[in-house]
Amino acid sequence: MAVPTVTEQIEYGSRGISSLKITAVEPMVTRTPVSTLPADEFIEMPPMGSVSNRVGIGNRLDHASPSRFKGHNQTTLVKITTDEGIIGWGEAHAPTAPAVHAKVITDLLAPILIGQDARNIGPLWERMYSSQRLRGYATGFFTESIAGVDIALWDILGKFVGVPLYQLLGGKYRDRIPTYGGGGSPEEALEAMEAGFTAVKMGFSKGVGSDDFERVVKVSEAVGDKGQVLVDSLGAFKLHEAISVGRKLDELGNIGWFEDALMPEDTASYPKLVEALDTAVCVGETLCNRFQFRDLFSERGAEVVNPDVSRAGGVTECKRIADMADTFGILWSPHVSSGLPPYVAASIHLAVATPNAVIMEAGNIHNATDVAGSRGNVLLKEPLEFAAGMAMVPERPGLGIEFNENELQKIAVG
Repeated sequence: MAVPTVTEQIEYGSRGISSLKITAVEPMVTRTPVSTLPADEFIEMPPMGSVSNRVGIGNRLDHASPSRFKGHNQTTLVKITTDEGIIGWGEAHAPTAPAVHAKVITDLLAPILIGQDARNIGPLWERMYSSQRLRGYATGFFTESIAGVDIALWDILGKFVGVPLYQLLGGKYRDRIPTYGGGGSPEEALEAMEAGFTAVKMGFSKGVGSDDFERVVKVSEAVGDKGQVLVDSLGAFKLHEAISVGRKLDELGNIGWFEDALMPEDTASYPKLVEALDTAVCVGETLCNRFQFRDLFSERGAEVVNPDVSRAGGVTECKRIADMADTFGILWSPHVSSGLPPYVAASIHLAVATPNAVIMEAGNIHNATDVAGSRGNVLLKEPLEFAAGMAMVPERPGLGIEFNENELQKIAVG
């Protein structure tokens, strides 16, 4: 091995010691496909008074159908610049009203950050969170905005010391993390299995005996012993219904988990559901901080959790959640619903750096020319590496991504 030159020795000796002052914090709202329609044109929900279209006491007001965005994906990226010229990128989960996140970042978080040492990630996280702690803002726009900043700070630190993010988190347990694909029909499930996936995820929101449950049965039969089916119900059931449905899922034999069976506010019922079923109960994409997960864990309300790094406070908070889950013997799976490269890359780094991560949401990786379908790879100078059923951890410094800003500007809004 060659002996470092004097210049290299000075550089290595000062790395991580010199100042790294934050000089700019800039949010960027993106939308794909690109559209100039005003933001209020993108929110759609079922009409007021919509019911669940079941029989008897199952026929009730529909609270479980979330807002949708008329075929568009939106997010808020965060660009942080330092006095040494190092730039970090983060992302706040912001599909609904990304301009709100941008305002939280510019008006609340940026004044806290400007002039601070970017290496003080933990103290800066606590400072941001504490700015609204006594006001009860512990979820939603607030923690999502913190997440975007936090991811960018970790990206900066990795670039500053010249190592991938997973090294800063203690090292990697593996080089890659398994991923699951979408499989809402038997045909899609078979295609995913043949491509190399070992798990598919499908939505299911109707009661036992309905046509929708028969669809679960058909997907389960198509997958057979080649893999598992992950069932997501988006809070569709009351406890008695979830137990009834879950016992039917138990009989299928290849259901990996029953996700979000109950409304997120119904935390007292999740331990009862866990106790009643053999199928693993998965909860967590709607939870946004370690305190919520602490309460879930202490009551044994889940066997798998799926926090979202761009929603639950970023890398700093999600690492705390994953570690705490491991303490309770609970598995975790990064939830990655509709994000761009900072969101995806941070999730991969977290997954490989934690011993209890089992699988990660993949999205559609087949359409490499589409921003959403490629997980944003078309926006990067060097793409994140995926295979069917697997995501490889980037080995470049920080998050391991570098935007082609000309491509990025094509989807920027305002």
